Amino acid sequence: MTTNQDILQIAMEQSAADINCKVSDFLCTNHVIVRSGLGAGARKYYKEPIACNLVSYGNNIVASVRDEYREIIEEYIERYEFYHCFETPNMHWLDERLSDEGQKICFMAEYFLPDVEKLHALSCGYELKILQQHAFAELYRPEWSNALCEDRKELDVLGVGAYDCGRLVGLAGCSADCDTMWQIGVDVLPEYRRQGIAAALTSALGVEILKRGKVPFYCSAWSNIKSVRNAIKSGFLPAWVEMTAKPRHIVDEMNIRR
Repeated sequence: MTTNQDILQIAMEQSAADINCKVSDFLCTNHVIVRSGLGAGARKYYKEPIACNLVSYGNNIVASVRDEYREIIEEYIERYEFYHCFETPNMHWLDERLSDEGQKICFMAEYFLPDVEKLHALSCGYELKILQQHAFAELYRPEWSNALCEDRKELDVLGVGAYDCGRLVGLAGCSADCDTMWQIGVDVLPEYRRQGIAAALTSALGVEILKRGKVPFYCSAWSNIKSVRNAIKSGFLPAWVEMTAKPRHIVDEMNIRR
Protein backbone atom coordinates (compact mmCIF):
# COMPACT_ATOMS: atom_id res chain seq x y z
CA MET A 1 0.00 0.00 0.00
CA THR A 2 1.23 3.50 -0.86
CA THR A 3 1.75 5.62 2.25
CA ASN A 4 1.67 9.37 2.70
CA GLN A 5 5.44 9.28 3.12
CA ASP A 6 5.81 7.43 -0.18
CA ILE A 7 3.66 10.05 -1.89
CA LEU A 8 5.62 12.93 -0.37
CA GLN A 9 8.90 11.32 -1.45
CA ILE A 10 7.65 11.01 -5.04
CA ALA A 11 6.53 14.65 -5.03
CA MET A 12 9.90 15.85 -3.75
CA GLU A 13 11.70 13.73 -6.33
CA GLN A 14 9.61 15.40 -9.00
CA SER A 15 10.27 18.88 -7.62
CA ALA A 16 13.98 18.09 -7.57
CA ALA A 17 13.80 17.19 -11.27
CA ASP A 18 11.81 20.36 -11.92
CA ILE A 19 14.32 22.78 -10.43
CA ASN A 20 17.68 20.99 -10.70
CA CYS A 21 18.24 20.18 -7.01
CA LYS A 22 18.40 17.16 -4.68
CA VAL A 23 15.52 15.75 -2.65
CA SER A 24 17.53 16.25 0.53
CA ASP A 25 17.62 20.00 -0.18
CA PHE A 26 13.91 20.27 0.70
CA LEU A 27 14.54 18.73 4.12
CA CYS A 28 17.29 21.11 5.22
CA THR A 29 16.68 23.75 7.86
CA ASN A 30 18.90 26.20 5.99
CA HIS A 31 18.05 27.64 2.58
CA VAL A 32 19.56 26.09 -0.55
CA ILE A 33 20.38 27.87 -3.81
CA VAL A 34 21.04 25.91 -7.00
CA ARG A 35 21.69 26.93 -10.59
CA SER A 36 18.52 27.25 -12.60
CA GLY A 37 17.74 24.52 -15.10
CA LEU A 38 14.90 22.21 -15.98
CA GLY A 39 15.70 18.55 -15.48
CA ALA A 40 15.00 15.99 -18.20
CA GLY A 41 11.98 14.77 -16.24
CA ALA A 42 10.56 18.21 -15.36
CA ARG A 43 6.82 18.74 -15.49
CA LYS A 44 5.82 19.34 -19.07
CA TYR A 45 4.18 22.71 -18.50
CA TYR A 46 7.40 24.25 -17.14
CA LYS A 47 8.88 26.46 -19.85
CA GLU A 48 12.01 28.55 -20.06
CA PRO A 49 12.87 31.35 -19.65
CA ILE A 50 12.71 31.20 -15.86
CA ALA A 51 14.68 33.73 -13.84
CA CYS A 52 14.13 31.90 -10.58
CA ASN A 53 11.81 29.42 -8.92
CA LEU A 54 11.40 29.34 -5.14
CA VAL A 55 10.02 26.11 -3.68
CA SER A 56 9.20 25.23 -0.08
CA TYR A 57 7.93 22.01 1.48
CA GLY A 58 7.60 23.82 4.81
CA ASN A 59 11.17 23.53 6.07
CA ASN A 60 13.15 26.06 4.07
CA ILE A 61 13.37 27.60 0.60
CA VAL A 62 15.11 25.88 -2.24
CA ALA A 63 15.82 28.51 -4.88
CA SER A 64 16.65 27.57 -8.44
CA VAL A 65 18.21 30.71 -9.88
CA ARG A 66 19.99 31.97 -12.97
CA ASP A 67 23.49 33.11 -12.09
CA GLU A 68 22.82 36.80 -12.81
CA TYR A 69 20.07 36.95 -10.17
CA ARG A 70 21.73 34.85 -7.49
CA GLU A 71 22.82 37.75 -5.26
CA ILE A 72 19.31 39.24 -5.27
CA ILE A 73 17.67 35.93 -4.36
CA GLU A 74 20.29 35.11 -1.76
CA GLU A 75 19.71 38.43 0.01
CA TYR A 76 15.94 38.03 -0.21
CA ILE A 77 15.64 34.58 1.31
CA GLU A 78 18.06 35.44 4.11
CA ARG A 79 16.30 38.75 4.80
CA TYR A 80 12.81 37.43 5.70
CA GLU A 81 11.19 34.42 7.34
CA PHE A 82 10.91 31.84 4.58
CA TYR A 83 7.12 31.61 4.64
CA HIS A 84 6.84 35.40 4.30
CA CYS A 85 8.93 35.26 1.12
CA PHE A 86 5.85 33.93 -0.69
CA GLU A 87 3.58 36.86 0.16
CA THR A 88 3.34 40.62 0.32
CA PRO A 89 4.66 42.94 1.60
CA ASN A 90 8.04 41.15 1.51
CA MET A 91 7.46 39.96 -2.04
CA HIS A 92 7.47 43.61 -3.23
CA TRP A 93 11.11 43.85 -2.16
CA LEU A 94 12.00 41.04 -4.55
CA ASP A 95 9.77 42.19 -7.38
CA GLU A 96 11.24 45.71 -7.34
CA ARG A 97 14.79 44.43 -7.57
CA LEU A 98 14.01 41.86 -10.24
CA SER A 99 12.14 44.52 -12.22
CA ASP A 100 15.39 46.51 -12.45
CA GLU A 101 16.80 43.42 -14.20
CA GLY A 102 13.85 43.06 -16.58
CA GLN A 103 12.16 40.29 -14.57
CA LYS A 104 8.90 40.06 -12.58
CA ILE A 105 7.17 37.68 -10.19
CA CYS A 106 4.91 35.62 -12.44
CA PHE A 107 3.40 32.50 -10.88
CA MET A 108 2.48 31.70 -7.27
CA ALA A 109 0.67 28.52 -6.25
CA GLU A 110 -0.02 26.04 -3.49
CA TYR A 111 0.08 22.32 -4.24
CA PHE A 112 -1.88 19.54 -2.55
CA LEU A 113 -1.21 15.81 -2.20
CA PRO A 114 -3.64 13.06 -1.20
CA ASP A 115 -3.86 11.87 2.38
CA VAL A 116 -4.34 8.13 1.92
CA GLU A 117 -6.07 7.96 5.30
CA LYS A 118 -8.75 10.40 4.12
CA LEU A 119 -8.99 9.99 0.36
CA HIS A 120 -11.96 7.91 -0.71
CA ALA A 121 -14.55 8.31 -3.44
CA LEU A 122 -17.28 10.64 -2.19
CA SER A 123 -20.82 10.48 -3.49
CA CYS A 124 -23.15 13.12 -4.86
CA GLY A 125 -26.67 13.01 -6.25
CA TYR A 126 -25.57 12.42 -9.82
CA GLU A 127 -24.25 9.55 -11.91
CA LEU A 128 -20.46 9.42 -12.13
CA LYS A 129 -18.60 7.89 -15.07
CA ILE A 130 -14.92 7.17 -15.62
CA LEU A 131 -13.81 8.76 -18.89
CA GLN A 132 -10.86 7.76 -21.04
CA GLN A 133 -8.90 10.10 -23.30
CA HIS A 134 -11.04 9.50 -26.41
CA ALA A 135 -14.09 10.88 -24.57
CA PHE A 136 -12.54 14.34 -24.31
CA ALA A 137 -12.52 15.16 -28.04
CA GLU A 138 -15.69 17.28 -27.95
CA LEU A 139 -15.14 18.70 -24.45
CA TYR A 140 -12.48 21.32 -25.12
CA ARG A 141 -14.84 24.18 -24.36
CA PRO A 142 -14.65 27.12 -21.92
CA GLU A 143 -16.85 25.47 -19.29
CA TRP A 144 -14.33 22.61 -18.92
CA SER A 145 -11.13 24.67 -19.16
CA ASN A 146 -9.92 23.78 -15.66
CA ALA A 147 -10.49 20.06 -16.12
CA LEU A 148 -8.93 19.88 -19.59
CA CYS A 149 -6.18 21.82 -21.37
CA GLU A 150 -6.62 22.37 -25.09
CA ASP A 151 -2.97 23.35 -25.53
CA ARG A 152 -1.83 19.98 -24.17
CA LYS A 153 -4.59 17.62 -25.25
CA GLU A 154 -2.22 14.69 -25.49
CA LEU A 155 -1.58 14.87 -21.73
CA ASP A 156 -5.27 14.68 -20.71
CA VAL A 157 -5.41 10.97 -19.97
CA LEU A 158 -8.26 10.26 -17.56
CA GLY A 159 -11.38 11.87 -16.17
CA VAL A 160 -14.58 11.49 -14.17
CA GLY A 161 -17.83 13.07 -15.33
CA ALA A 162 -21.02 13.83 -13.40
CA TYR A 163 -24.26 13.46 -15.38
CA ASP A 164 -27.79 14.71 -14.82
CA CYS A 165 -30.12 12.66 -17.05
CA GLY A 166 -27.32 12.17 -19.54
CA ARG A 167 -26.12 15.79 -19.48
CA LEU A 168 -22.53 16.42 -18.38
CA VAL A 169 -22.74 18.84 -15.44
CA GLY A 170 -19.32 18.39 -13.85
CA LEU A 171 -15.93 17.16 -15.01
CA ALA A 172 -12.63 16.35 -13.34
CA GLY A 173 -9.71 15.60 -15.62
CA CYS A 174 -6.07 14.81 -15.04
CA SER A 175 -3.02 15.75 -17.01
CA ALA A 176 -0.01 13.41 -17.18
CA ASP A 177 2.38 16.25 -16.47
CA CYS A 178 5.25 13.93 -15.59
CA ASP A 179 6.01 10.22 -15.36
CA THR A 180 4.93 9.71 -11.76
CA MET A 181 2.35 12.43 -11.04
CA TRP A 182 -0.94 13.43 -12.68
CA GLN A 183 -2.52 16.81 -11.98
CA ILE A 184 -6.25 17.12 -11.29
CA GLY A 185 -8.45 19.98 -12.47
CA VAL A 186 -12.22 20.24 -11.99
CA ASP A 187 -15.19 22.22 -13.31
CA VAL A 188 -18.88 22.22 -12.39
CA LEU A 189 -21.57 24.10 -14.30
CA PRO A 190 -22.68 27.18 -12.29
CA GLU A 191 -26.24 26.02 -11.71
CA TYR A 192 -24.98 22.71 -10.23
CA ARG A 193 -22.47 24.09 -7.74
CA ARG A 194 -22.64 23.78 -3.93
CA GLN A 195 -24.01 20.24 -4.18
CA GLY A 196 -20.79 18.33 -3.47
CA ILE A 197 -20.17 17.49 -7.13
CA ALA A 198 -16.63 18.93 -7.27
CA ALA A 199 -15.50 16.93 -4.25
CA ALA A 200 -17.13 13.75 -5.57
CA LEU A 201 -15.35 14.18 -8.91
CA THR A 202 -11.99 15.14 -7.40
CA SER A 203 -11.95 12.32 -4.87
CA ALA A 204 -13.09 9.70 -7.40
CA LEU A 205 -10.41 10.75 -9.86
CA GLY A 206 -7.77 10.78 -7.13
CA VAL A 207 -8.65 7.19 -6.25
CA GLU A 208 -8.51 6.15 -9.92
CA ILE A 209 -5.11 7.77 -10.38
CA LEU A 210 -3.68 5.94 -7.37
CA LYS A 211 -5.07 2.66 -8.75
CA ARG A 212 -2.97 3.27 -11.86
CA GLY A 213 0.21 3.64 -9.84
CA LYS A 214 0.47 7.43 -10.20
CA VAL A 215 0.33 10.20 -7.60
CA PRO A 216 -2.54 12.67 -8.00
CA PHE A 217 -1.82 16.29 -7.18
CA TYR A 218 -3.93 19.42 -7.10
CA CYS A 219 -2.88 23.04 -7.57
CA SER A 220 -4.63 26.20 -6.42
CA ALA A 221 -4.01 29.86 -5.80
CA TRP A 222 -4.16 30.23 -2.02
CA SER A 223 -6.70 33.04 -2.48
CA ASN A 224 -9.07 30.65 -4.30
CA ILE A 225 -10.94 29.59 -1.18
CA LYS A 226 -13.49 27.45 -3.04
CA SER A 227 -10.71 25.47 -4.72
CA VAL A 228 -8.74 25.02 -1.50
CA ARG A 229 -11.86 23.87 0.35
CA ASN A 230 -12.55 21.39 -2.43
CA ALA A 231 -9.03 19.98 -2.18
CA ILE A 232 -9.34 19.46 1.58
CA LYS A 233 -12.87 18.05 1.41
CA SER A 234 -11.69 15.62 -1.29
CA GLY A 235 -8.93 14.20 0.92
CA PHE A 236 -5.96 16.34 -0.14
CA LEU A 237 -3.66 18.38 2.11
CA PRO A 238 -1.22 21.25 1.42
CA ALA A 239 2.23 19.91 0.57
CA TRP A 240 4.39 22.59 -1.06
CA VAL A 241 4.38 26.10 -2.50
CA GLU A 242 6.13 27.69 -5.46
CA MET A 243 6.86 31.18 -6.74
CA THR A 244 8.36 31.81 -10.16
CA ALA A 245 9.85 34.89 -11.82
CA LYS A 246 9.96 35.36 -15.59
CA PRO A 247 10.93 38.16 -18.00
CA ARG A 248 8.85 41.32 -17.67
CA HIS A 249 7.50 41.14 -21.23
CA ILE A 250 5.99 37.68 -20.60
CA VAL A 251 4.22 38.86 -17.45
CA ASP A 252 3.01 42.02 -19.20
CA GLU A 253 1.60 39.97 -22.07
CA MET A 254 -0.33 37.83 -19.60
CA ASN A 255 -1.86 40.96 -18.11
CA ILE A 256 -3.22 42.23 -21.43
CA ARG A 257 -6.98 41.85 -21.50
CA ARG A 258 -8.09 39.85 -24.51
